Order: sequence, then C-alpha cells, then structure tokens
Amino acid sequence: MPIKQDPRHLYLQVIEQLKKDIKGGLYKEREKLPSEFQLSKKLGVSRATLREALRILEEENLVTRRHGVGTFVNPKPLFSAGIEELDSVTGMIASFGKKPGTQYLSAELVEPTEEDRERFAPVELHNIAKLERVRTADGEPVVYCVDKLPEGVISLKDVKETDSLFNLIEKYTQKTIAYAVTHIEPIGYHDIVSPVLESAPEEALLLLKQMHYTADDEPLLLSLNYFRADKFSFHVLRRRV
Repeated sequence: MPIKQDPRHLYLQVIEQLKKDIKGGLYKEREKLPSEFQLSKKLGVSRATLREALRILEEENLVTRRHGVGTFVNPKPLFSAGIEELDSVTGMIASFGKKPGTQYLSAELVEPTEEDRERFAPVELHNIAKLERVRTADGEPVVYCVDKLPEGVISLKDVKETDSLFNLIEKYTQKTIAYAVTHIEPIGYHDIVSPVLESAPEEALLLLKQMHYTADDEPLLLSLNYFRADKFSFHVLRRRV
C-alpha cells in the first residue's frame, strides 16, 4: 500500500514497510523483490527514495542488490550473538542447539609477517604457528578460521584432537584468555574462503579479527574468523554514559 502521511523522512517509512513485508512473509527468503518501478509505484514514492531505502537495507544485510538482475531478500541468520561476551566459535554454535564440528586444513610453523610482529608485541616472535580450519554446524560449513600463535604456546600435533583452541591453549600455558580486541569487517566474495564455505558469489562474509589476551595483557592468540553473513549476525549493547 502507498506510504501514508508521516513526519519522518520517506525513505525511513519505506524501510519500515519493507521490513514489515519481509517479516510478514509477503517477500520470502531468497525471493526477488518487485522491480524498482513496480515497488516505487506500489509504495507511492520516487525511485530515488526507494533506492536510498534499499541501500540501507543492504547495509543491514536484509537484502542483496545484484546489478542488472534485481534485489533479493537475504535468509535470516541462524546465529545472532552479542560481542560483549567472549565465546569460542564452538560455544557459539552449541549455544544455538547445533552440533559443532571441525575440518582441519593445515597446521604449520611459518615466518611471522611484520603485521604479526606488531600485533604480538612485546612478545618476540621467531616462528609462528598458523592453523586453518573450517568450523561446521550440524555438518554445514559456516566459519573459516585462521589462527596464529607464537611458537611453543601449543603442540601442533594436538590440534586435531580438540574442538576448542581456547581449552588447548589454557591446558598448555596454564593461562586463561581473559579478553579480546575485536574488529569486524564486512567483505565480499573471497577466492579461497567463499568456495570452502559454499557461499554464493553475491553473498557477503563477516571477518572478525580478534587478538586475545590474558588478564596480564599478554597476547596469546590472533584469530581471523570468516563468518557466513547469511548464517551469522552480531550486535553490541551500548549504554549511555
């Protein structure tokens, strides 16, 4: 139905209406929305207003726009978690009633990059342990993990015997990971990661870069976790100060 008179900006009303239509099942997951001409006419707004609303909905990962093809409704993520509390990927998957699993790709000692040296400072690095794994939920690949640790923190031969890298680190070091500094980056198609996660070319990934520290501020683990954006969403609780 056309947008009614409302003091808010028109594009905000369009966003609200489209969200209601998607939630109500008028437009289903992976379904193509009507053309811009049809949708703008139906809502009673200009195509410029509609495009601004669709742009914001795409930023919120509710829709995907494919140039020359149309706009599609994204599947609702299976996992939605706050990032205020530090949890392992294993714990996150298990908390939603899914069975976590691991596919091991590689575990090797490599020469650290300059960025690695800066991130782990003041720890002096000679070699660095680099692990690559795919985390699964009920057998479906959902996270591609690249983990880096200073040489000697753990034994690489034991990596395949555990699902939780946190537990293995704490077993070997007798130190507890207390907190992490996290950066979230949305990225597009990745030549290596996307095929492994069975992501469609148009589906985005969420990259979480996390440096994990002990309570004494010692850096122990650098994780680069690529999450399927159609399966995971993250939020943070912000309090007014």
